[in-house]
Amino acid sequence: MIKRQGSVGFLVGVCGVAALGGLLFGYDTGVINGSIRFVQLRYELSGTMKGFAASSALIACIFGAALAGLLSDRFGRKNVLIISAVLFLISAIGTAIPRNVMEFIVYRFIGGLGVGAASMTSPMYIAEISPARIRGRMVSVNQFAIVFGMLLVYFVNYFIAGLGDEVWNTTVGWRWMFGSEAIPAVLFLILLFFVPETPRWLCKKNRRGDALDVLTKVDGADYAAAELEIMDQMISHESASLTQLFRPGLRIVLWIGIVLAVLQQVTGINVFLYFGSEIFETLGGTTIDAALLQQVIVGAVNLIFTLLAIWTVDRLGRRPLMILGAAGMGISLFGMGLAGYFQSMGTWLLIFVLGYIACFALSVGPVTWVILSEIFPTKIRGRAMGIATICLWLANSIVSQTFPMMDENPWLVETFHHSFPFWIYGSLCVVLLLFVWKYVPETKGKSLEEIERHWFRI
Repeated sequence: MIKRQGSVGFLVGVCGVAALGGLLFGYDTGVINGSIRFVQLRYELSGTMKGFAASSALIACIFGAALAGLLSDRFGRKNVLIISAVLFLISAIGTAIPRNVMEFIVYRFIGGLGVGAASMTSPMYIAEISPARIRGRMVSVNQFAIVFGMLLVYFVNYFIAGLGDEVWNTTVGWRWMFGSEAIPAVLFLILLFFVPETPRWLCKKNRRGDALDVLTKVDGADYAAAELEIMDQMISHESASLTQLFRPGLRIVLWIGIVLAVLQQVTGINVFLYFGSEIFETLGGTTIDAALLQQVIVGAVNLIFTLLAIWTVDRLGRRPLMILGAAGMGISLFGMGLAGYFQSMGTWLLIFVLGYIACFALSVGPVTWVILSEIFPTKIRGRAMGIATICLWLANSIVSQTFPMMDENPWLVETFHHSFPFWIYGSLCVVLLLFVWKYVPETKGKSLEEIERHWFRI
């Protein structure tokens, strides 16, 4: 029996630092929510330019994920996190002091590169350093950090906006909103110099001594020796080329990663994160103040059920949570569609939205990232996960672009009374449920090397 003599504090500390990448992911994504109106007024933006200023970071996420996939396999997970921290810091300072809207967009694009890089590298780092028995909950902490980062910046924006009137916010306030991101970015950058590289990347680079030191700190000397031996065996059979994923047994892995990444987005989550207040105001018949309050409630539910996911993912497993969550999301979305069709929204809308958010936060939100960080071989994990993450951000942008088109289409509104998009997303939840049921294996309690062996047996 392996004796466990590692330091829980060490593991929690390094995973916590990596999760700051997730917090900045959420912070950078959410900062635009309360500030874009003032940016529009300051630079007298048209609707098109306003949309481009808001979405420029989202476009950059695709490129950030692509670059991070390549760089993390070559230069290490830690170094890519350092690069993302620098990008966050440059973006925070640059968006606070632009002389014109084009400079603002350039710095938002730089921040988007950081978001794209951190969105895949933070969960991958955590997965590669955590023992199998608690890997799921440690990776889920990253999703909690994303949600917390969004909530944090909502409160920061609200506080800053309250310091002055609209004229002050149009000239000065929005600059402080964007500049506030520099504080967590500097903290992230400094702390990264005190965490190690992941043992699996070190082993891949033949730095066995360094890998053994990290593993020993994580879970003790006996665990480290056994784990390092297994790593050596698996890495010796791996190729550093992505063509490895087209070998018998492994070709299905990339497709599972891509499909899960896309389905996480096309089941509608960002519709509620980006357009939640507008949905409540338009469909729920509420005032803008009440809509904003309901959006805060949505954020709180998201946070609470993400915590529940952290507690359950290594107990119940990935598959049961994903299946349960997809079913609950689908029921909630079909409920929204029916309530919208029969024009009986109000309280029912809030109930169904909260049910949807709770199911997503409990399962599809964090668990998708857990699975993506686990299923790929070590030598190409960065690039393979980068491909899946690129597809995720592409799906995100498509959903964000098409929801307003569907929701404001005169014929669809007249025929379906704003219910059509929710029925589309609900149908895709059914697709997600069936896909997980048929193709996604359970990875609870298995080392990354055991998961890799599973594909060779298919």
